[in-house]
Amino acid sequence: KFYYQNMSTEILIIDDNPDIRNILKDLISDAGYETRIAANYNQALNEIDKKLPDVAIIDVKLDKGDNDGIELLNHIKNKNKDIPVIIISGHANIEMAIKSLKSGAFEFLEKPFDEERLMNFVKRAVENYKLKNENKVLETKLFHSFDLIGNSQNIVKIREQIEKLSNSESRIFIYGPTGSGKELIARKIHKLSKRNKGPFVILNGALLDVKKYELELFGEEKENGSITYGSLEKATGGTLLIDEISEIPLETQSKILRVLIDQKFKRLNSNHDIKVNVRIICTSSKNINNETQLGNFREDLFHRLNVFQISIEPLSNRVSDIPLLIEYFSKTISKAYNLKELNIDKEDTYLINHFWPGNVRELRNLIERIAILSNNDQNKIKTIIKESIKQGGLETFRNNNLSVPLKEAREIFEKEYLTTQLKKFGGNISKTAKFVGMERSALHRKLKGLGVKDLN
Repeated sequence: KFYYQNMSTEILIIDDNPDIRNILKDLISDAGYETRIAANYNQALNEIDKKLPDVAIIDVKLDKGDNDGIELLNHIKNKNKDIPVIIISGHANIEMAIKSLKSGAFEFLEKPFDEERLMNFVKRAVENYKLKNENKVLETKLFHSFDLIGNSQNIVKIREQIEKLSNSESRIFIYGPTGSGKELIARKIHKLSKRNKGPFVILNGALLDVKKYELELFGEEKENGSITYGSLEKATGGTLLIDEISEIPLETQSKILRVLIDQKFKRLNSNHDIKVNVRIICTSSKNINNETQLGNFREDLFHRLNVFQISIEPLSNRVSDIPLLIEYFSKTISKAYNLKELNIDKEDTYLINHFWPGNVRELRNLIERIAILSNNDQNKIKTIIKESIKQGGLETFRNNNLSVPLKEAREIFEKEYLTTQLKKFGGNISKTAKFVGMERSALHRKLKGLGVKDLN
């Protein structure tokens, strides 16, 4: 028996037979779940579009055609692929069962069905959906809810820009190397904007198949009437982040430009105009000015998108942020995994002098690796750090400079060492001099002799 503890879970029942609908409704309601019902294809479409259920039970054959239940299954999966759908049929065969499962059905059940078996399917479907949601929450905690940590001039300036730009509707272009925090900045802007109740949708230009850009952007209307929603429509009332926009083909770039000019678009295979109500933020790890000169990016599109610009520097240029990031990730990741807070040396030479080609993401991943593997054992922590970044920082210096004369090697080392220390202290000469054990005037002369420019 099921007990009344599932009232927050809603199940949509779609069947054209009133007796079957009522049996299913009574069974599922008695088990403690909320229910909605639909008696035909159009009713079902309206119920799905009005509000997505947590689980759906759909009869294969309704009033529209032999497989209209499969069309509804595809419609739900286009909106949210994680929603479990149980397909039922009184005209079942192996081919139909295979077709529904290939389309993403959670289970296939033949009429007349065994009530206990059906309710076991429902229970497993609900558990599956809740588990996926819990995983999403954990992922959000780990990867999408981090704060913008740092006291470097670059991070302080970006925080000021976020505060100012959040109150506007202007388009924004965010520049920075891979893993530096471009998506995080976009999320902060959305969260502080008037659109924060709306969706935040990401279209990743670097990960898409070249043939799917327009489908992902604009969506599609199929001959059978089913609709695939694109990113522009999914982001209605909210923010669309086009990540690595420089990777999008020129042909698609021209269509994005047309959308920005007309403030409307058409789904593929459709003549119906859809008005655009989204704020667009773009990111790139490439120099777009160079890309426009090379003919890889439309200059007119760039000017439309680049109303305001935010640039985030690589982590190697803001060394003073590294100890703060280590402390922050140690706390947040330990909390996410329900572990004792990690005790990592924030001034560890390997961490401070590493070049961080993967930037903040690389540092975050390293801290997560330590959290999972070290059991907070100091020796294990040091080993993981050394093994993870052995090709960076001073190790790279050793590998690259063993074949040069001593005087030249010393100069290279001093230049790298002092530049790193200056970055660590945000360009503050007095603090750097105190740390390295030199007089302030002597450090000035040394830096000038080595050709190291003032970082302020």
